[in-house]
Amino acid sequence: MIRIQRVDLRRVRLPLVHQFRTSSHAKRELEHILVAITDESGAVGWGEIASPSGPFYSAETVESCWAVARDHLRPLVLGAAWEHPAELAAALGKVRGNQFARAGFDMAAWALWSARQGVPLAAALGGSRARVEAGVSLGIEPSIDELLAQVELRVAEGYRRVKLKIAPGWDVEPVLAVRTSFPEISVHVDANGAYPLAERDIFRHLDTVGLLMIEQPYAPRAFVAHAALQEILETPLCLDESVEDVEDLVTALRLGAGRILNIKVSRMGGLTPAVRAHDLARDEGIPVWCGGMHEFGIGRAANVALSSLPGFTLPSDVSGSDKYYARDITTEPVVCESGFVAVPSAAGLGWEPDLAFLEECTVDRL
Repeated sequence: MIRIQRVDLRRVRLPLVHQFRTSSHAKRELEHILVAITDESGAVGWGEIASPSGPFYSAETVESCWAVARDHLRPLVLGAAWEHPAELAAALGKVRGNQFARAGFDMAAWALWSARQGVPLAAALGGSRARVEAGVSLGIEPSIDELLAQVELRVAEGYRRVKLKIAPGWDVEPVLAVRTSFPEISVHVDANGAYPLAERDIFRHLDTVGLLMIEQPYAPRAFVAHAALQEILETPLCLDESVEDVEDLVTALRLGAGRILNIKVSRMGGLTPAVRAHDLARDEGIPVWCGGMHEFGIGRAANVALSSLPGFTLPSDVSGSDKYYARDITTEPVVCESGFVAVPSAAGLGWEPDLAFLEECTVDRL
């Protein structure tokens, strides 16, 4: 039995090495919340609330997550006794929505539990791979030439799958330029729900380019519109923002709203529901991959562990720390070599926080 005696929250801020722009906003730095839970033995489990700062990707923000974590999740966790992380996840379910905030606590519970069990987090989740294939996500650049330079840089680093952010006015031309210049790599595009539901022509053009997938063309709740678009396209649609819980996945499957699923630990409320989504998608024959939220090393470690599960057959957004940060918050960075990230074999999360550096990056704590 594990009983939580202490909960620590930290707001941590890091600058990005390169500005990242999507269809809705641009960012030069990120602020995430780290969760540390300590049990009666003194063992600590770390998690990360990797919410965006503004309400563009989702309704949650750093401010909202801080309030929910402080006022609602922390009281549920303090003093809680449980034998498996799924039990704590069920208790956290009393708080509706707020998946990003709940994900940090669920992640910390899995990190603590796997360390106490003496097994790697990947094995605790059901993973079997010794390494996972990594893709890289590239934002909207000021020009096509600058985009091609970014692709060239990442291909030289060994990445074989590139995801391109698109938006109205930045779609067919830059995608064609990348596809023509780099015919040997896998390319997929991500709209983050930026297109009106009546838009079809852009996606018909992109359907002829040979893309791995088209991710989230329409708004999150537009399941019917995604299903109608998938009917006229050969290229698989991938849902991201549309699937916040397993019931959303059931809806998408029944409607035929997509043929690929992006599983994000943060978006789905933690590792517990992410594993459930993986299992359901695998049973239904839907390929999955692990998406990212530019996580620091703690959240990235959880993504690597999740990506080791057998249903993750497509490259995941678990690129190396150096893609985003000059220095990560873990004692060792996440390293991608020749397009693959090694899955840690040590018990627990596999990467440890650099406590001294965290002191420099922490902007608030509780």
